[in-house]
Amino acid sequence: MTDKVTFWFDATCPFCWQTSRWIKEVEKVRDIEVEWVPMSLAVLNDGRDLPEDYLAAMEAAWGPARVFAKVKQEHPEKIDELYTAMGTKIHTEGQGGKQGTGAYNDIIAAALDKVGVPGTCAEVADTTDADDLLRGYHASAMDAVGDDVGTPVLKLGDTAFFGPVITRVPQGEEAGKLFDASVTLSAFPYFFELKRSRTESPQV
Repeated sequence: MTDKVTFWFDATCPFCWQTSRWIKEVEKVRDIEVEWVPMSLAVLNDGRDLPEDYLAAMEAAWGPARVFAKVKQEHPEKIDELYTAMGTKIHTEGQGGKQGTGAYNDIIAAALDKVGVPGTCAEVADTTDADDLLRGYHASAMDAVGDDVGTPVLKLGDTAFFGPVITRVPQGEEAGKLFDASVTLSAFPYFFELKRSRTESPQV
């Protein structure tokens, strides 16, 4: 039986990227159907009192998230491919960590072109035109998982979790085993959280 997975993501988050690459590995070894849905660290942190450098990073994060919201609405079949294209540039090619409005515009344009999505979708990056749409997608993640979480959010069956937070991407059957364990935990309605302090950054 095909397992349904909903994956809410922010393209600028390195932890989210690692988890998404794990799910791409799981697709090779398990029968799953993934729906990719944008959420936003910029929305999550909107109005919070944060350090200046983090606020500048959130200003940059609005752009990709707004574009993904528009693409999800108008070209949903391209979301998976676009996340891979944009995420590869941001994370694998080391172009992340940008700050300030418009910082990812060149990456957005290149990724849209690579996957064949009209460049007009980039026009929302530095405007508020897609904000209601983005906030709606983000709210669907919060409705599923609750408050006080970040990215990614995964829904397995009827249960959504923040995470799993991983720093390395398991391959092959190891990826499948981690997925099996996650599905098993999701089946217990009274299970909520496992957590320990991270000892390394994402090994992209």
